[in-house]
Amino acid sequence: MTKNQKYLLYILLVWVLIFLVHLDVIYVNIMEARNFITAREMVTDGNWILTTMNAEARYEKPPLPTWLTAISGLIFGFSSLFGMRLPAALITLLLLYVFYRFIPKLGVTLKHSFLATLVLASSFYIIFMGRNGQWDIFTHSFMMVAIYFLWNFFNSEKNLIKNAIFGAVFFGFSFLSKGPVSLYALLLPFLIAYGSIYGFKGFTRKWKAFFIFLVIALFISGWWFLYVRLADPVSFIEITSRETTRWTNYNVRPFYYYWSFFTQSGIWTIPAFVALLYPYLKTRVSNKKAYKFALLWTLAAVVLLSVIPEKKSRYLLPVLIPMALNTSFYIEYLFRCFKELPKKENWVVYFNHGLIATIGLVFPVAGYFLLELEGHWFWYFSASIVLFGLGVALFYFLKKQKYPRVFYLTVAFICGIIVFAFPLSNAFLKNPDFRNFDELRKLSEAGGFQVYEYATETPEIIWEFGKPIPKLTRENFRLPEEEKFGIIMREQDSVLIDSLKGDFEVLSSKRYDLNYVNPEASGYKDRLIRQFYLLKRKD
Repeated sequence: MTKNQKYLLYILLVWVLIFLVHLDVIYVNIMEARNFITAREMVTDGNWILTTMNAEARYEKPPLPTWLTAISGLIFGFSSLFGMRLPAALITLLLLYVFYRFIPKLGVTLKHSFLATLVLASSFYIIFMGRNGQWDIFTHSFMMVAIYFLWNFFNSEKNLIKNAIFGAVFFGFSFLSKGPVSLYALLLPFLIAYGSIYGFKGFTRKWKAFFIFLVIALFISGWWFLYVRLADPVSFIEITSRETTRWTNYNVRPFYYYWSFFTQSGIWTIPAFVALLYPYLKTRVSNKKAYKFALLWTLAAVVLLSVIPEKKSRYLLPVLIPMALNTSFYIEYLFRCFKELPKKENWVVYFNHGLIATIGLVFPVAGYFLLELEGHWFWYFSASIVLFGLGVALFYFLKKQKYPRVFYLTVAFICGIIVFAFPLSNAFLKNPDFRNFDELRKLSEAGGFQVYEYATETPEIIWEFGKPIPKLTRENFRLPEEEKFGIIMREQDSVLIDSLKGDFEVLSSKRYDLNYVNPEASGYKDRLIRQFYLLKRKD
C-alpha cells in the first residue's frame, strides 16, 4: 500500500467514525425540518422543480441538495433520519477528499495534506454541518471542487478545457445548492489570496477556455432561477424580495461579530489562533509562500463575511476550510520541532492538549453526576473507558514530547466522543409530557378528518406530522366547510374555541408537546406545543 493510499484509508476511517456513526441520534432541528419537508413533498407531490414546503412555494433555496435528500428518502424511507442526513455526510467526504488532493498543489508534502485534512474533519462546525441536514455543507463542498479545478486552470497550460468544464460544473452545483453564498464566502477570498500571492500569470492566453467556463457556469447556476421566475413569477418575486431584505435588516450584528471565528474549530481553537500569528510563525513554517496564501484566504473570508450586516455563526463554515489549511502549518511545525521548543512556546501545546486530556479524565465522574443514566449505562461505561484511556495516553505522550501521537490521539478523542459519548445526548431528553404529532396524523387518518393549523406554522411539527397541514390565517379567518375537522393552535389561542362552541361540538382535545427536552431545560420551546381540538358542526 502506497503512502497516498494509506492516508486516504485513514481519512475514510475518520469520516466513518465522525460523520456516519449515530447519524440519527439527534432530533430534527428547524432548518432540517424545512429541508426535509421540501424533499418529502418532491416525492409525494412531484414538486421537483417548483419546490414547496407545506404545499406552499419555497424558492428561498435552490433544489440540488433537496434532490439528493429526496432520492435518499426514496431509498431509505422518509422516516429514516440516517437516510435523510446521509447526503450531507457523503458531501462532507467529497470535501475531505478534494481538500486532501488540493493541498499538495501548494508545494507541501502529502503528510502535511493529511494532517490538514484531519484538522478539517475534526473541526467543530464541519462536524456539525456534515451530520446535519442543512445545505451549507453542500454549497461549500461543491465550490471546493470548483476551486481545485480552477487552481489547475490557473497554473497549467495543459487540459485547459477539461479544467474549465469541470470547474464550471461544480461552480454551478454550488450555486444550485445555496445561490451565491459560496461564491462570495469561499471562492472570492480564494481568488483574492491567489491573485495576491501567486498572480494570474498567462491568463490572457486562456480567455477562450475561461469563456467556456463562464458559459457553462452561468447556465447551470441560472437555469432553475430562470425557470421558476417564468413559471411562478408572483411567488418568486415575493420570496426573493423578502430574502434580499434580510441581508440588511435581519440578524444584524456589528462588524466585529466574527472576530472569534477561530473558536468554531472546536478542539483546534488554540492551534488555529497561534497559526494566525504571522510574525511568530512566518520563520517556522516549511513553505512560507503557501502559508501566506492560506492565511490571506482565511482572513479575506472573515472580512468579506463581516461586511454583510446579517450574521450567524453557521455562516462561518467556509472560513473553516482555509483555516484548517492555515492551522496545519503550525501543526506540521510541531511535528518537526516540538522537542526543541523553549518553554515560552511549548506551554501553549501543553495547555491545549492537556485541557482535552483533562476532559477525558473527569468525564466518568462528571457524567455520573450530571447525566440521567437510567437506560444509558452501556454508553456511559463505554465512553468513560475510552475517553479516560485517551486522556491518560495524551498526558503520557505529552510528557514524552511525542507530538505526532498527541495529535493523532486528539483526533481519536473526537472519534471517541462521537462513537461512544454521542448516544448519551439522549440522557438529556426527558420530557414527561412529550407527544409526537405522528400520533395525530394516524388519528386523523383513522377518523377520516382533516387537521388544520391556526395562525402559525412550525416546520418541526409539519415534518413530524408527515404531510402538509393546511393553515387558517388569523387575518382572513374562515372555518373549514367539513362537518368534522381537527384544528391545532398555540395554547394562548385556545380562547377561539370558546367562541365556536355555539356552532360546534368539541368531540375531543389533546395537548401535543414536541419538545424532546425537559420543560426545566433551556432548550425547551413553547412554539413546539399545540392544543388539538376535534370539532363537529351542530345540527
